[in-house]
Amino acid sequence: MLALCAGLLPVWGRHLAVSRAQSEAAVSEMLQAFSDIGPHINMAERQSQQINDALAQPIGGVTGLASACEQVLSPVRADPNLSAASAAAIDQVLVMVRHAVGALEQVARPFQHETQMVAAQVDRMYMGFQYQDRISQMMALLEGDMVKLQQTLQASDGSAPDLAVWLAQLEGQYAMREQHEHHSGMAENVNASGDSTETTFF
Repeated sequence: MLALCAGLLPVWGRHLAVSRAQSEAAVSEMLQAFSDIGPHINMAERQSQQINDALAQPIGGVTGLASACEQVLSPVRADPNLSAASAAAIDQVLVMVRHAVGALEQVARPFQHETQMVAAQVDRMYMGFQYQDRISQMMALLEGDMVKLQQTLQASDGSAPDLAVWLAQLEGQYAMREQHEHHSGMAENVNASGDSTETTFF
């Protein structure tokens, strides 16, 4: 058993270390990509807000354009000497202005909504990537405990370490509530996506 454990534990440890390193490298690459996307999303949000602010300006804004045109043309439209053709032309122009203003407002609203939705989804992805820090810490702890077991076996004089003491020392290194739950068997299910709202960096 001693020879078996001494031979297996280093192999398990190397696989665990490689898995952790590759996982960290992949997540770092994705985080860098999202970090590069971030400024563009922020710029799109600012531009969207600027467009909405410009449209909503009471003076000089597009939203007030229809009302301003109506105020300017109202005295001309009320002139009794105005011909029917001229009155119809003024009415047609006001309808066209209202349609144009409405179309611009409809274009701006989805743009603002979409930029907000993209920003929210990117935030969710960042939260998902943050769990890599938790996984890395858990794997590093197990990796260290395997090395400790290997060294204990190699230096053993035939007596076995006290299991309760070993487990207590291991649990003393936990940094997250879920580690304590799984250590004691309190957690009923292991959810790969993580039900915990706890996000911790290591």
